[in-house]
Amino acid sequence: MQKILEYSFKYSERCNMCGSDSQYHKVLGRRLNRSQGKKPKGKIGISTTIVKCPECNLIYSNPLPIPKNIEDHYGIPPESYWKEEYFQLSDSYFQLEINKLKTLMKIETGNKSLDIGAGIGKSMTALERAGFNSYGIEPSEPFYNRAIERMGIKKDKIKLASAENAEFPVNYFDFITFSAVLEHLYDPSAAIEKAMGWLKPNGILHIEVPSSRWLINRIVNFYYGITGTDFVANLSPMHRPFHLYEFGLESFYKNSEKNKFEVASFEYFVCSTHLNKSFDFILKPYMEKTKTGMQLTVWLRKK
Repeated sequence: MQKILEYSFKYSERCNMCGSDSQYHKVLGRRLNRSQGKKPKGKIGISTTIVKCPECNLIYSNPLPIPKNIEDHYGIPPESYWKEEYFQLSDSYFQLEINKLKTLMKIETGNKSLDIGAGIGKSMTALERAGFNSYGIEPSEPFYNRAIERMGIKKDKIKLASAENAEFPVNYFDFITFSAVLEHLYDPSAAIEKAMGWLKPNGILHIEVPSSRWLINRIVNFYYGITGTDFVANLSPMHRPFHLYEFGLESFYKNSEKNKFEVASFEYFVCSTHLNKSFDFILKPYMEKTKTGMQLTVWLRKK
């Protein structure tokens, strides 16, 4: 039997990234607390409203569902997420990101890096190999334990903590990465602000997030519309993978005014379509050409 999770709901009066008034944000539709499939109207569950900020294209749940116990979302063993092969670290792991980073900053031996949401520590190890003195924080105790027990991460290099409650010295790190983390946080702007405080001037913050331009969500939303429902495919605030936000590139340009950074570079990536494989031949090239892939990566430089 599926466990019923308990939530409180918090109404957002302003866009988290740009601060615009939420009463003018566009209602996109509703999202169930479970997978919706082709006929969400026929499923029983709790729904929340999904809206879009017209100023910066941030898509988010309003009200925001907050679990009574955060471990209900993330306190499961890594083996429940990944196959055994995931615990093997290849030489190519995180290398695309490191190669890109080399175009934005000079990496010197002893530079300090921080992986926020370090998981089992694979990116920490890759950064260590690249010459960084690598640190990490991980809020999930099972993942934190596996990082130490299975991946050999030293206890003094990784903290069992969240981005919200971790503490580091000001101007301490040369490079910080949020890889597939920011969309899970209840206050992403505050997390960016905190990370910028830990970052040295001219340091680089790397962020990977779901894009609010993703074509597949728009296709599924169109299908829902013509079949007479007001549900949408965006986000999954109350079921795996527990995404609370989708970001536009403009979300970061607008947020840069508050958090004192510049957008040094950005990229859109096409991952799986999550549709029948027969659609990939047409949709993947189209998404590449129109920059409507699932993932947005931004590289932010602290002013």
